[in-house]
Amino acid sequence: MEIDVTTVYIDDRPYQMDPEQNLLHQCLSAGCNLPYFCWHPALGSVGACRQCAVKQFKDEHDTHGQIVIACMTPASDGTRISIKDPEAVAFRAGIIEGMMLSHPHDCPVCDEGGHCHLQDMTVMTGHNYRRYRFEKRTFHNQYLGPFLNHEMNRCIQCYRCVRFYREYAGGSDLNAFALRNLVYFGRDKDGVLENEFAGNLVEVCPTGVFTDATLKQHYTRKWDLEFAPSICTQCSLGCNISVGKRYETLRRVVNRYNGEVNGYFLCDRGRFGYEFVNNERRIRQPKLHTEMIAPDAAKNHLRDLASIHADVIGIGSPRASLESNFALRELVGPDRFYAGVLSSELEVLRLMLNILRSGPARTPSLGEVESCDAVLILGEDITNVAPRMALSLRQSVRQQPIEEIAKRLHVPFWQDHGVREVLQDAKGPFFIVTSSPTRLDDVATACSRGAPDDVARLGYAIAHALNPDSAEPDHLADNQRAFVESVANALKAAKRPLVISGPSYRNADVIRAAANISRALPGSALSFVTPECNSFGLALLTAASLEDAINRQPGAAIVLENDLYRRLPAPAVDAFFNQCAHVVVLDYLENRTTTRAELVLSTATFAEADGTLVNNECRAQRFFPAFPQSEMVRQSWQWLGEWETLDQVIADLCRKVPDLAVVAQAAPSAAFRMAGAKIPRESHRWSGRTAVLANIDVNEPKPPEDVNSPLSFSMEGNPDQPPSALIPFFWSPGWNSIQSTNKFQEEIAGPLRGGDPGVRLIDAGAGKGSFYTSVPPAFQAREGEWLIVPLFHIFGSEELSRSAPAVAKLFPDPYVALNLEDASKFGSEVSVMGRNLPVRITAGLPQGVAGLPTGLPSLEGLALPQWSEISKP
Repeated sequence: MEIDVTTVYIDDRPYQMDPEQNLLHQCLSAGCNLPYFCWHPALGSVGACRQCAVKQFKDEHDTHGQIVIACMTPASDGTRISIKDPEAVAFRAGIIEGMMLSHPHDCPVCDEGGHCHLQDMTVMTGHNYRRYRFEKRTFHNQYLGPFLNHEMNRCIQCYRCVRFYREYAGGSDLNAFALRNLVYFGRDKDGVLENEFAGNLVEVCPTGVFTDATLKQHYTRKWDLEFAPSICTQCSLGCNISVGKRYETLRRVVNRYNGEVNGYFLCDRGRFGYEFVNNERRIRQPKLHTEMIAPDAAKNHLRDLASIHADVIGIGSPRASLESNFALRELVGPDRFYAGVLSSELEVLRLMLNILRSGPARTPSLGEVESCDAVLILGEDITNVAPRMALSLRQSVRQQPIEEIAKRLHVPFWQDHGVREVLQDAKGPFFIVTSSPTRLDDVATACSRGAPDDVARLGYAIAHALNPDSAEPDHLADNQRAFVESVANALKAAKRPLVISGPSYRNADVIRAAANISRALPGSALSFVTPECNSFGLALLTAASLEDAINRQPGAAIVLENDLYRRLPAPAVDAFFNQCAHVVVLDYLENRTTTRAELVLSTATFAEADGTLVNNECRAQRFFPAFPQSEMVRQSWQWLGEWETLDQVIADLCRKVPDLAVVAQAAPSAAFRMAGAKIPRESHRWSGRTAVLANIDVNEPKPPEDVNSPLSFSMEGNPDQPPSALIPFFWSPGWNSIQSTNKFQEEIAGPLRGGDPGVRLIDAGAGKGSFYTSVPPAFQAREGEWLIVPLFHIFGSEELSRSAPAVAKLFPDPYVALNLEDASKFGSEVSVMGRNLPVRITAGLPQGVAGLPTGLPSLEGLALPQWSEISKP
């Protein structure tokens, strides 16, 4: 499609620009340095700070011109502006001087010092001397929870924080409080910020008002961190992150822009859950019968077990990389490799993959999810299962009103305040069908509650309303028929409808119903979420289920990065291990499975390893280590195989598993060089090189070699922009903060230069197949029994982040959720599934259905949903 372009003259030089954007956006896209504060690429323009002022001229003969604010001025054809005009320069300098009147001189002790947008913009405007000599205004700082520190005295009133928190992320407990000429940004009282995306304030805030409280525990300046490009392992979305380490400690995680996936933002679990890497339960050396053993002896012991025992099996893991799972499969043989997940989960994963391969619709990226104008969620609490997708969905509810209202009134989409003013509370069609309330209910047009089978039946009914050839469930209630009609009409009218589902209920009928809806709706998008970071990758390796492994009764078992006690009841796992003559476990955190092992092999975490993960859209993405290779702690594929490099593993993987043949394209190989040099993990300002190891040896050692990637463990290397999959951190001259991302993009908020990281394994369905016809019967409540469904929590349900101290503070206590009518039969506490738990009354839960928070330590091993009695304790 041909895109209109205009010509805008910046300091008498012509630039081709998008007329649908503002001047600031286009100036930055053109590579110009123009300071700003209140504007953000994802938040749009409000014109609050006036920092991006430029001189605009009527034509080439106009020598006087007028000051305009670039972020509030459209990039119209023939526009002439000057960034360098003396009046514009003086105006910008005056603005920042006013902002700095009460700003403290605490850069040396501020956590943002050295990567602060305010510092960058102050230098850019030339402001270097403070003339103000009077009393500064000061504020009280609040406790905002374990993730964020609050220092209000540094605030410049740009309003970015409340705009992101309230308008973009949907939070309500952070606000701007005004009194006369003072504005305070915080909560009405001290307390934990309630929104799941509050941690983004660290990067949204251009100063040091909101800083990373977890970094504070082991603080290191940005320029002293050794960064590596990585992938978040704490849900299935595959958000891109940069991990930074120093002194053998992982210090922080920051967002790594990927326009197709996470964009500018992360969820709080992904941002702050990294500290499990530093946990005291880390396994730092291999053990044989609980005694430390040399790594070569440990590997020989493993090799002997695998060769001697003909009935040795391997149990893989959805949180291990493709390469590690493949290495285990190669060691034991494809027919003795098991997926390490329950059959109910594996069945649904395979069904979803088959639908994506041959089904009716393409899976959208998270960036594309934001542009969808009608959404139906079937059976998933997205905020707690795949949090970053929930942030994209909150933007999607604005799309239809923007098209219908803002466009009609000729309000530019980038003019955020104007758009929100004309939209007011208008929202596009957004429907949720689940068993329990979700965190997105506040933006939903309508919600329907039902047991998992009833969720599927409503999905089948919606598909039938869209296309009569689809199967029709019988005996729907009048209110259900009205809901179905409303959803079908909204999806039909939409230009970019989206259907979302997933395996949380382990119910294949829910997935089939979602596929039917998408098939009945030509032009729709279909998105599945998965339970863990590499669930799809594991399923593509075609292995049998965990129950099959246990029923095989092997003589020896090798368990890869998988705590089986989380997936099965303890008696079943105990019986399995008791029948195995030998048990080998590869993992990085001690757990109940490692205690049953004869041999424990110390493996590398995501921050110490290379590998590939396949996200929910079947995008294969590579992650790289921030830590040099350790002799005692090795990557799982290194323990399991004889390959010398990761590239060798990938070559074998691509050759032997046709579904994964393009995985090698996820990132350049280790042989890649830029002008003959590697890409440095350290910034050119990295300090302490000659002193960091002085306590060990006063002689400076040679930097460690990395044979598995084109990255170097030093500051030496090519300083130019590398391919997007290899960018360890964002920095550009004059741009030290995360805003330097602008310099790496083809266009602001667009793809990174050269394309965003990752390669799709399944890009679009073949459009074949027919409607599923087997509609489940309606749910029937049982006397004295309840169907227990899983309830997910962003903090607590995921395995690894539970070992991060800050995240652990936000765990919910175990409980059982019941509706008011069912709860009235009991007191405040009940006995369920052998546990005495407090009752939490949950409006909307269907009668005969109860919920348990899944993944909590005291509730592990429960295969939900399942029927159970509930009684008084």
